[in-house]
Parts: sequence; structure tokens; C-alpha cells
Amino acid sequence: MAETEKMHLKIIEGCRLPVKRDLEGQNDWHLAEVLSMREIGDDCMYYVHYVDFNKRLDEWVNKDRVDLSKIQLPKKETKSLHKRSADSRSTSPEREVVVNGITLADCQPVVKKIPNKFPRKRKLVEGASEETDSQEVEAAPRQTGSMTVHVNEDKVSRIKNINCIEVGKYRLKPWYFSPYPIELTKYPVVYLCEWCLKYVKSMTCLQRHLAKCQLRYPPGNEIYRKSSISFFEIDGRKNKSYAQNLCLLAKCFLDHKTLYYDTDPFLFYVMTEYDSKGFHLVGYFSKEKESTEDYNVACILTLPPHQRKGFGKLLIEFSYALSRIEGKAGTPEKPLSDLGLLSYRSYWTNTILSMIIGLKPEPGQEKPQITINEICEKTCVKKEDVISTLQHLNLINYYKGQYIIVLSDDVIEGHKRSMSKRKMRIDIRCLHWTPKDWSKRGKW
Repeated sequence: MAETEKMHLKIIEGCRLPVKRDLEGQNDWHLAEVLSMREIGDDCMYYVHYVDFNKRLDEWVNKDRVDLSKIQLPKKETKSLHKRSADSRSTSPEREVVVNGITLADCQPVVKKIPNKFPRKRKLVEGASEETDSQEVEAAPRQTGSMTVHVNEDKVSRIKNINCIEVGKYRLKPWYFSPYPIELTKYPVVYLCEWCLKYVKSMTCLQRHLAKCQLRYPPGNEIYRKSSISFFEIDGRKNKSYAQNLCLLAKCFLDHKTLYYDTDPFLFYVMTEYDSKGFHLVGYFSKEKESTEDYNVACILTLPPHQRKGFGKLLIEFSYALSRIEGKAGTPEKPLSDLGLLSYRSYWTNTILSMIIGLKPEPGQEKPQITINEICEKTCVKKEDVISTLQHLNLINYYKGQYIIVLSDDVIEGHKRSMSKRKMRIDIRCLHWTPKDWSKRGKW
């Protein structure tokens, strides 16, 4: 017993050790890092992050699930390590668009030739814009611009603070930390009004609130409706309370976005599903009112109960429908989450292949011809996203002095199968929206 207690004392924050996980009925040991500890009576609980796994799997475990005999104490970090990690972040795949060192520009027909340099990319220094240094970002929230901020994670933000959220008929298990008021973190369930997203501590408080809440749809303009699906445009300045509550809920399921309470620079496009009770929240995306980088999405989320049903691609398609009306190509802010990248890459693949497969050769031509710029104009997808998608699919080949796009039978068949699964599509005829020129407005 004394020996066990002695081994227990070795566990400190930052150390690594094997933790037992129950995966589909099979117990497996995975290396995990201890992020925090707490004592509950005579028992000690450890908050662990499984190495090489997504943070959404982080959890509290008791000492019965850890292997105390294989503890790896944390190594002291040096300045050189800090510098090396910073350098590695700057060249991580999430922040670089170049694939295999290839970048395409204006080209001969069919595809583009490759210049030596990639177009200038946005560089963020600890979340700062080009006009804002990192110290300013840490001191106060930005008044305009991106909702994506790369800050040094402190210990608190790495630990999930909300155990469970109930919104409407769903109970959701948060994936990540969200800055709800600290007094709510001690309750087993946080209750949300599904209409205004106000948070309360108990079902009694929720029922009392629902008796007074008049909303049955998001507090904005309905700009799209087809069948039971509707989209509402919400101004982050005019409906600040709803926008802030939406951001708090979204942060539970988004790791790469840092929440700011100043929602004034953003528009929120909320997708809902209608029934006899009202318009129920399915997902949303936000975008800057003024974006110098032509970003058409800042944050995007489909709530977990509605994932894997096609709603994510519908949100993405809607964001590009707005870009089409604005008459410009758009792109989402980077970095994307793992699930977000999968959804976007799938959408880009379907959109680009649908356009290319539908091409017909001009009179006197053996094969249809198109340039990368023409693909961008037809799809409203940014050039770097078109290039990275074609390279990811290995469709670009060098032939007789130029780069050509080659579609194999397998790629075409796979595309047809994928498109057959998309039951929901945006009908541009049902979209009633006129873009605003926010630069001409004195204040949002």
C-alpha cells in the first residue's frame, strides 16, 4: 500500500502514462498526457489528453485506469525548443496551401503552368492581422476581422468545463472548452433555450424562461426557404445577445476558433429545420462584414445530432451561393477543423468535378479545354482551393510541355456515387438576398 502511494505521488501535470480505454468492448492502452488533477474524497481523478488523438476525446479518468509503472516525466523546455516549435507551426500543412511544391497560374488550355512562387498568403502572428501585432491581440479583442486566433493555450482552456448541454430535445456532450460563466460548470447539465440560446442552470429556470420567451425562430431576416429548411441572416451588432450565445454553444464543438464577445464585425447565417413548434437550430456559419481576404466563412458548425446527414455540405454550398451573388470567389478562414476540412474537400471535389465532367469540346477541338481561372469563375472557389483539390485527387499530369487534368473512370464513378448521396441542394431561386456594401457605412 505504501509503495502504491509512493508511485501515485510521482504523477504530476504534464507527465505521460498509459491509460486504459474501452473501444467497442475491447480495452486498449493508449499513451496520454496528464493535463490536470483533482481529488474527490479519497480518490484522485486525472484529466488526460490521448497523444496523437483529437482533443474531443480528452476525459477525466480515475487511478484504476492508469498504469503507474510507466510514467514519463515532462522534459524541461528550452528556448531552442520554443523556437523550433514556432517554426514548425509556421510551415504546418494546415497553414500552407502548396502541395508537393506545385503552384499553378495562368496556363495553356486545359490546365495552368506553374510559376516559381505561390500567391501571397495571409500570415498570422499569434492571431494578429497584418495591422495588429501579437501583443495587441493578447491585450484586448480585435474590433474587426477574424474569429480565428492562435494564442498560447493556458491550462484552463485545454480542459472541458461543461459536462452536458441540453438544447431542445437533445442532450449534447461538449467536445472542447467553452467560456460559459464559471458558476455553470459545477452543474451536471446546462440548459439552453432552443429559440434564443439563453443558458440557465436548471430545468425549473428553463421552464420559467420558456414561459416568457416569445421567439420561435432566430432573430433575423429569413433569406432562404425550401421545404422545411430555412436560413436566417443575423447581424452581430443588432442581435448581440443571440450571437454571443450562439458563439458560446459553437465553441463547445470547435477547437480552432477563439470566441470574442464583440460580435459586431460579423454576420451569422443560421440554418433551421421547421416543424409545428418552430424553427429548430441545425447549424450556422459566420462571415466578416468586410473581409480583405475574400473569406466567405469565419466559423462553420453543424450541431452533432445533425451531422452526417448532408447539412454540412448544404451550409458550405449556401456560403458559395452568397459569394456567387456578390460576384467573387470565396474561401473559408484557416485553419479548418479536421471535420471541417473533410467537408470542404468533399464539397470542392464534387463542385469542381461536376463542372469539368460537364464540359464539351469547342468545334474543331478533340478535348474540352479550360483554365484554372475559368474554374474559379464558374465555381466561385478560390484558386488555391481549386489547385489543392486537384492535387489531392492526383488529377494533374505533365504532358507535352503543359499541365493537363486527367479524369480516370474510377474518379468519375466515385464522383457519381458521391453526388447520388446528396439529397439536399441549395435552390438559388429560393434565395432572396442582396449584399450590402459595409465599407460605405459609418458604423456597422
